[in-house]
Amino acid sequence: MPPRDPEAGTNGTNGTNGVNGHSDEHTPLLGSAVRSDDGFVKRHAKEGWNATMSVLTSNYVNVFLFFVPLGIIAGILEWKPLTVFTLNFLAIIPLAALLSYATEEISLYVGQTLGGLLNATFGNAVELIVSIVALQKNEIRIVQASMLGSILSNILLVLGCCFLFGGMKYKEQTFNSTVASTMSSLMAVAAGSLIIPAALYNSFNNNFDPIKNPDQYQHHTDSILLLSRGASIVLLILYVLYLFFQLKTHTELFSDEHAEEEEPETPTLSVMGASMVLVIVTFMVAVCAEYLVDSIDSIVATTNISKTFIGLILLPIVGNAAEHVTAVVVATKNKMDLAIGVAIGSSLQIAILVTPFLVILGWIMGREMSLFFQTFETTVFFVSVLITNYLIQDGKSNYLEGAMLLGIYTIIALSFYVYPDNEQVKGPGFPL
Repeated sequence: MPPRDPEAGTNGTNGTNGVNGHSDEHTPLLGSAVRSDDGFVKRHAKEGWNATMSVLTSNYVNVFLFFVPLGIIAGILEWKPLTVFTLNFLAIIPLAALLSYATEEISLYVGQTLGGLLNATFGNAVELIVSIVALQKNEIRIVQASMLGSILSNILLVLGCCFLFGGMKYKEQTFNSTVASTMSSLMAVAAGSLIIPAALYNSFNNNFDPIKNPDQYQHHTDSILLLSRGASIVLLILYVLYLFFQLKTHTELFSDEHAEEEEPETPTLSVMGASMVLVIVTFMVAVCAEYLVDSIDSIVATTNISKTFIGLILLPIVGNAAEHVTAVVVATKNKMDLAIGVAIGSSLQIAILVTPFLVILGWIMGREMSLFFQTFETTVFFVSVLITNYLIQDGKSNYLEGAMLLGIYTIIALSFYVYPDNEQVKGPGFPL
């Protein structure tokens, strides 16, 4: 994006604005006019006020922001679990919209490629924080469910909504096929990293009873852990190489092909202002998500909803609300490269960065966190990646493809709804 002319300016769309503090006078709709003859303190106070009003009026769902303090107070005072869950669920909605707004502001400075990467990173902060807390408590099942659910939510639900709502506005949308091909290949590698430990475990334990042979079972478990930790190191190296490939050596392949066809948009916030919003909102999302997760056990005990369904379906939807809002908004603006970068990029980060990182962290903490998932979950992941890769490899999308992704996600959600909580789970991190 070429630098903006600081002398140009009409109505706050170019040049002067109260956020960046150029020399001309600017009067925002709900802000205060910033004049060149204002004193230092007064000028920066007006700029801060204008920036705050720009953030608060950026989306109509921001009227739900009052649920944020209510949700936090409910968690601190230990109100009824259902009340805590509902308030914090509603609180995350406007916070996700603010995260979407701030990320789009930054993407106007750094471009869609890095903007999508930033949004995926901030969007995964919730899952990472919750997983580290669960890992410390040796809740391996919760960690794995959160990781798998987040991946499925992004590549099926979020991407499906992008294709569907974007396809309702445009007959056909295009995106960078090279980016799609690279991401789909890496997702296939991630799927393989889960299939191989599951296949090896089933091969080990096909012809013996682990209850009668605990020593042999422990030997097999140690082998799976060794494989998982080695594979995690390889995946982390691949992620670093992917970043180097994307941001350094092959940046031209990831450039926005349609950038020259569109009128350049002018950011409302400065880079520093948008970055502060990202950090503050991400922290608030993490706080609300923590109280929301803490209320799950009580909800499971008082309702017919299983912990498996909550962990794999409901929580990822809440945790990925930021990516969901951002991706759908930019898709309806025909910015499919950014939408793909947010949706699939977030799944990619979970699969080859966050999950391997948690395996290594568990190794350091003495927890048996591994890449071994149950057979049913591994199959679901493989099918989801396969379908997604087929739909994005041509670099084109329409509403029917979006409906396909949402359809398979609904089927998977139903399967997890009937998946029993008392299913016997075996493997590293799960006692016999």
